Amino acid sequence: QVQLVESGGGLVQAGASLRLSCAASGRTISSYGMGWFRQAPGKERELVATISSSGNLNHVADSVKGRFTISRDNAKNMVYLRMNSLKIEDTAVYTCAADAYVSRWPLTAGGMNYWGKGTLVTVSS
Repeated sequence: QVQLVESGGGLVQAGASLRLSCAASGRTISSYGMGWFRQAPGKERELVATISSSGNLNHVADSVKGRFTISRDNAKNMVYLRMNSLKIEDTAVYTCAADAYVSRWPLTAGGMNYWGKGTLVTVSS
């Protein structure tokens, strides 16, 4: 069983940068694919970025391509989402998730086995 706890959310102005962290506990996530998702009020959950277990593969949604970067540090059991040039439309609850299925790619929300509770990112003008 894996527990995921996000941190790093907050209120920032448009154009600012923010780094979200996802701390895993319970067991190592070194063999798990990981992803970040977000959901704004009244909108569907959106896949933001995913990363393979080793970190050699990654995917970033078109909506954040060029601005967001996903990374992981398996030695620390951590996953990160660096967000640059934040826009108002990036405002959402950001949640990290883990896929325990070995070597699954690409990663999707439906395949995730563990989810964090999320951290709120609010971008103001």
